Amino acid sequence: MRADITSHFGLNVYTDKATYVGKVADVVLDVDERAVKGLAVTDINKDLFDATGKGVIIPYRWVITSGDIVIIRDIVNKFKKKPPEAEE
Repeated sequence: MRADITSHFGLNVYTDKATYVGKVADVVLDVDERAVKGLAVTDINKDLFDATGKGVIIPYRWVITSGDIVIIRDIVNKFKKKPPEAEE
């Protein structure tokens, strides 16, 4: 299936477990290989990422499907921030 790159801009990104990740702000391209390499995601869920910047790059290999929203594999939960240890 072919789609315009701009059709991804502004789409909400969720994991396949229905966890909100963020919004697509841009698409990362490899012009030499003529392939999409990733999605630049902003408005990120701060519970998932310990990122200090405005967003993150999601590798495109994580994308399962896109349409009205983008669904990615639930691998982002591996990067979930750990809760602070309770002091004893």
